[in-house]
Amino acid sequence: MGNIRLFFSNPITTGMTDMLDKFQSHYLNKVMRIKENEFFSLFNNKGEWEAKILKISKGLVEFEIIKQIRQKENMKDLWLAFSPIKSNYQNFMIQKATELGVTKFLPIIFERTIVRRINIKRLKKIVIEASEQSNRINIPLIEQSQNLESFLNSNFVDLIFTDLNSTNKKIDKSKLTNKPTCIIVGPEGDFSELEREKILTFTGVQAVKINDNILRSETAVISAISIVNYAIN
Repeated sequence: MGNIRLFFSNPITTGMTDMLDKFQSHYLNKVMRIKENEFFSLFNNKGEWEAKILKISKGLVEFEIIKQIRQKENMKDLWLAFSPIKSNYQNFMIQKATELGVTKFLPIIFERTIVRRINIKRLKKIVIEASEQSNRINIPLIEQSQNLESFLNSNFVDLIFTDLNSTNKKIDKSKLTNKPTCIIVGPEGDFSELEREKILTFTGVQAVKINDNILRSETAVISAISIVNYAIN
C-alpha cells in the first residue's frame, strides 16, 4: 500500500495528539482499513508529518505526530484564470491543473461564458483530494468569480494569453519576471474581440497559440499549463 496522505488544516507540531474529523476517520478506518499503531501522513502548507494512530473510538481516529518528513514547498506561483464550464468537465480540469502545479484559480465571467455560477466548496474539496494524491503540499487557492475588467485591474502578473488568433507559438522566458505567471483561458465560445483587445493591452502579456486545432476548455487548460511549466522550470 502506498503512503496515505491527508490534508490537515490546523497547525501541526511534533509530539502533538489530536483527532481526525468524521470524514477522514471513516476514510482511514473503513476505506483504507488501517489499524491502531499503523502510520499515515498529514500535511498542510507548512510541511508534511508522519502520524501514528493511537486509537479508534466511536468512529473517530486519534493520532500522534511522530516527526516532520517534508518542509514547506517553495513553488513558482502559477495561476489559472479560466471561464467556468459544465461541472463534470470543470471538476476534471481543476483536478488536473492542481496535479500540474497551479497555485491559484481565478474564475472569470466572460461575455460568452455559459456557466455563471460555481460551487467553491466543491472545488476546494477537489483541490485537496488532488493534492493528497499527487504528493504536493501547498493547497491551491480558489478566488471568487469576477469579471475581466476586475481581473486585469487588480492583478500584477506575467500574463500568458492563450489566443487562437496569435501566430506566436513560443513563450519568451526572458520576459517572465518574479511576478506570478498567470494563464488566461477563454470560454467555450472564445474571447470576444473587445476582450481580446483589453487583454492584449495588459502590461507584459504574451499571446501564445497553444495548438492549431480548436481545443475544448479543459484540454486547452492542461495543454497550456504543460507548455508554461516547461518554459518556467
